[in-house]
Order: sequence, then C-alpha cells, then structure tokens
Amino acid sequence: MNEAKETLRGIEQKCKLFQQQQFTFITALEHCRENAHDKIRPISSIGQVQSYTEHHCNNATDRRILLLFLDICSELSKLCQHFEALHSGTPITNNLLEKCKTLVSQSNDLSTLRAKYPHDVVNHLSCDEAKNHYGGIVSLIPIVLDLMKEWIAHSEKLPRKMMQHVSASLAGQGATTAATFPAQIMSNQTWLSKCKCRRPVKEHLKLSGKDKGFPSLPGGHLVGNCDTQ
Repeated sequence: MNEAKETLRGIEQKCKLFQQQQFTFITALEHCRENAHDKIRPISSIGQVQSYTEHHCNNATDRRILLLFLDICSELSKLCQHFEALHSGTPITNNLLEKCKTLVSQSNDLSTLRAKYPHDVVNHLSCDEAKNHYGGIVSLIPIVLDLMKEWIAHSEKLPRKMMQHVSASLAGQGATTAATFPAQIMSNQTWLSKCKCRRPVKEHLKLSGKDKGFPSLPGGHLVGNCDTQ
C-alpha cells in the first residue's frame, strides 16, 4: 500500500505541472482540431487526443503538452492495475476502482464529464464554447485522482489479512518454500526414526568429502553412518 501511495504522489506532482499549463494544452488541442478539420465535435476521449498527437500535431510545444497528458493517463491506468492486485476489494473499493478504470480507458466518452468544486479547471476555460469542447477532457485527471485517494482511504481501513502480496515472484517463492521446507523436515524425521546411530549425532558429524551424500537436517547439519532396522 505504501508503494501505491508513493506512486500516486508522484503522479500528482506531474498533474500539478500539467494543470499549470492548461492554457497550453487547450491551445494544442485547438491547433490539432484545425489541422484535422474537426472543429465541430468536442474532445471526448483519451483516444481522440492520442490520434491528434500522432496524426495532426506539427508543433513541438503542442506535442510536448499532449504527450504529458497521455503519459499521466497511462500512469493512472497502470496504477488501477496495481490497486487491483493489492486486495480482493469490497463493494465500495471495487466500485471506486471500476469508475477509475472506465474513466482512463481509451474509448470512454468524457464529453459530459465535469469536475466540480473545489476543482476549478472548467472555470479556467474562456467561454461556454470552450467549456463544451474541453470541459470533459480537463476534468478527467482531477476526478480520477479524487477517486483514487478515496480508494486508498477505504483500503487502509481494511483488515490486514485482506491485503495480498503484489509481487507474483515473491508469492511464487513463498509457495515453493512453504511446500518444500516442511516436506524436507518430515523426510529427515522419517529417516531418523528408522535409524540407530552408533554414536550421538553431534559426535559423529564430519564435514568431509565422504559425508557429502548424507541427508541434511534443518540448519545444514549432516547425519551419516547409521544402521537401519
């Protein structure tokens, strides 16, 4: 959970930088719409911004701000997957996460989305026409950030036992250890129960080349030279 919170804080720093350049972002979209001869429909999806960037952006400044927006959206999408792996969820957290995943999907229609108080991104747009064309796309990031913060707040109240390991490799390693180590102990115990050692184990241990084939006890000790019944 701490890693997820740290990732979210990093994204928030990028978002602050992006929001400070909202006018540059809107100007870049205006240029793209003109180049695409697409001045009627509003900017309604992340996919539309992606298409403009790839096919209708011929200005370095415009490209830089559009790529920053797309990069933030990509990181938010990845963070959704991270959240999903942290725990199985509750009805509340699952609902919040589904909203986030829907909002950051490439094809989701954002045209009617509007960020409300305390966010003022829509109010910074110049006129009603601008709000109608860009109100949804500028509202996306603030709304998703709010949902993610709410998800974390609810998740931190869950019992610790509901939390899962994020790393699949660590989970796999833990499963292997859990399955193998007890079996090894049982094998050694079974072997010892069938043996009558001529001398006590500690006295008989010799860490030499001839002892390499003997089974080992937990801790690395060797047992050898026993007569089985």
